[in-house]
Amino acid sequence: MTLTKVDEIINKYHSNDSWLIMTLQDIQEKYNFLPVAALKRVAEKLDIPLSRVYNVATFYSSFSLTERGKHLIRACDGTACHLQNSGNIRDEITRQLDIEEGQTTKDKMFTLDMVVCLGACALSPVISIDGQCYGNMDTEKVKTILNFYRKTRKDKKSR
Repeated sequence: MTLTKVDEIINKYHSNDSWLIMTLQDIQEKYNFLPVAALKRVAEKLDIPLSRVYNVATFYSSFSLTERGKHLIRACDGTACHLQNSGNIRDEITRQLDIEEGQTTKDKMFTLDMVVCLGACALSPVISIDGQCYGNMDTEKVKTILNFYRKTRKDKKSR
């Protein structure tokens, strides 16, 4: 991994440790996760302990230390969704993608995370993909939505 892009991101914030979270967000946006080499470079360039960088990177659930798929699926299992059979939705996603919670598909297309709440209880059960919320989910809607994201990828490849 070349650290040129990481250095550019750090320099964007003038190597100022008060911008640590923004720096990590930009690195994650670039690589889709926080590579160890990037975290070490951040600590070195900001002149802060690596433990502090890891502390921030592991505290916020929006950060990931493992590579994620192109599309992040967040399936809600909060009270409202759970009462509306969110378990069936999760099971359908795992069947369709052949992964379990916290895993990424072999083609690096999808990662599945279960969350406590997406804040759309009136639409339960709910999932979000890349921040786009889908409500009143059932197993057929799961298939349709996943096929849409799969097709979008194929369409982009053929261009």
